[in-house]
Amino acid sequence: MLPNTLCHIPRVSLNKERALWEQGVQTWADYRALARDPGFLDDCEHHLEQHNPSFFIDNLSSDQHWRLFADFRDLVAYVDIETSGLDPNYDQITTVALYDGREVRTYVNGRNLAGFKTDIQKFKLVVTFNGKTFDVPFIKRFFGIEMPRAHIDLRYVMKRLGYRGGLKQIERQIGLDRGDLKSVDGFFAVTLWCEYQRRKNEAALETLLAYNCADAVNLEQLMVHAYNCNVMTTPFGLQRKLPAPQSLKIPFRADPRLVDRCVW
Repeated sequence: MLPNTLCHIPRVSLNKERALWEQGVQTWADYRALARDPGFLDDCEHHLEQHNPSFFIDNLSSDQHWRLFADFRDLVAYVDIETSGLDPNYDQITTVALYDGREVRTYVNGRNLAGFKTDIQKFKLVVTFNGKTFDVPFIKRFFGIEMPRAHIDLRYVMKRLGYRGGLKQIERQIGLDRGDLKSVDGFFAVTLWCEYQRRKNEAALETLLAYNCADAVNLEQLMVHAYNCNVMTTPFGLQRKLPAPQSLKIPFRADPRLVDRCVW
């Protein structure tokens, strides 16, 4: 979609982009014939060729960040954290799930959590839900690291499409089923961590990791759904639409009895 994107060009609004498309100006090459200064288009081509999504993130509004996805999909990390509470000045990260579209990696406080600091640097684009407000600031403060600057926060992309509510509510709206974990919410993760810490209950940790992984893995489903919904409103919908991703079998199993006890 990026080679068809014009609204990141200085002085080209979304309305002007739509008008240009209708006039047959549908690619950077088409627009070059109209440009007074082709330097910006040279930059676009360079950064796309060099696999640098940050350039485009900096020049697109948050609700248009979906346009990067197809061109940088191989560089994406879907990230979700669980914490002991909501205060990054006091609480800790308990687990992290990182999914790259092929495998999901998990990191546990007291075991291998430091490995996330190294692994996240392998990626150039991060996808989260509400990560700009919560996950990324928490990660930066807790680990003392910088995250990849290019970041698609699906909260804003989904809101533009008319979806309201948190991640789980939106998942249900597009038909995703969490099975044994469908009745839980964010506080559930805190309860499970406390259960694991107090009683060394490995079933509690495995259930927490199943929940955390579901958050990260389902981000790909939401991202593809959002991309397709948006791209189908353009003249390039049939050409650019992506197939639904294959479902990943999460390598952890939630304990239904533990879920019932923690939820109720």
